[in-house]
Formats: sequence, C-alpha cells, structure tokens
Amino acid sequence: MNTKIASSPPPESGQYRSLQILDELSNNDALTQRDLSKRLGIALGLVNSYIKNLIAKGYITVSTIPPKRYGYYLTPKGFAEKSRLAYDLLQDYTRIYREAKNNYHRLFLELEQEGVKNILFAGADEVAEFAYITLQDTGLKLAGVVDDDKAGEKFFGNTIKPFSEIDAFSYDMIVVTSYVRRDEVLNELLRTGISRKNVKMIFRPRG
Repeated sequence: MNTKIASSPPPESGQYRSLQILDELSNNDALTQRDLSKRLGIALGLVNSYIKNLIAKGYITVSTIPPKRYGYYLTPKGFAEKSRLAYDLLQDYTRIYREAKNNYHRLFLELEQEGVKNILFAGADEVAEFAYITLQDTGLKLAGVVDDDKAGEKFFGNTIKPFSEIDAFSYDMIVVTSYVRRDEVLNELLRTGISRKNVKMIFRPRG
C-alpha cells in the first residue's frame, strides 16, 4: 500500500514559524522573545534564531522597553512579508488537502477490499474532516475519534475521546487523521500499546 504523500514546504517548516512570529508581532506591541516562546509553544532558543534572521532581513525592528527588556516590532517590509507568507502557505494547505482527499479515498478503498469494516480516526483537525467526508463514499464505518487536544468536542456527531479511552472502541484499523500533529498522534498511539501494523497514515512521519 503506497498512499503516503510528502509536503513541500510543510506548514510546520521555518516558513510557517516565521509567519507565526510576524503575525504575533503584527497584533501586539513590544512582545519579547519570552512572550513569543510562550504564545507559540516554541523553545526560547529557537525563537531567538528566528528573530535574528527576521531582523537581518529587515522584517523586524527592536527597541528597549522597561525594565531592561527588548521589544520587537514589525516594519512595513515585515507586514508585506507576512502577507506573502500567508498567501504561499494557503496555497500549500490547499494542495495538501486536495492530495489528502485523494489519498484517503485510495486508502479506504484498499482497506475495504482487505475486509476492514470499522475505522477509528486518530487526530481531529481539518484533515480529519476531509477523511470523514471521503469515508462516506465507501462501505467503511467510523467507530470513533480519539484526540487528547480535542477530547469532549463533537466530530460529526461523535464525541472525541482521549487516547487513554481507545480500548472502549471496537475497530479493525486506526487511521491517523492529522497532518501537522501526525508524529505526535502516532507516538501517542504507540504509547498506549497499539501495534504499528494496526495504524495507517497517508502523510510521511517527519522523523
């Protein structure tokens, strides 16, 4: 079964991180590197690296703010770059979702031919919605959805459960239905004792 697709550049790439930083700075005054680290969930050292690069390109300016801290601001050039990055990444996401729909369709048909009947989704982001819509074109049934970050929320009438409750579901195969968090989701499944052979994913792991 060869349904995995690559992404170039992926939304979690440096381009995406740069856009996140530029976007935060466009909406807030005098954010520090520590502020950005907390807001974006990125290591402080990594934020520092991105900031230096963005300053060197003229997208960010720095000034001293009390008490003895540095605040970062977007320049006019930085605002233009933010718009460009947002457009480029929108194009990438559009391509990724289009490919995801095609590859999920192929995967589901192959699983159906192998005798699989009930599918458990792992991960509940926009990609999962494409997977669910595609699933309706097959004879497969959705057994449920697991995702710690979305536990308790509704997904097409199904209450999303945490990974710790995965044994409560009756399923034949688990399909990773997240793009950005695919490695995190896969690792969480393996930590619960799920065998890798019982998990399918259309996106290549980043490792």
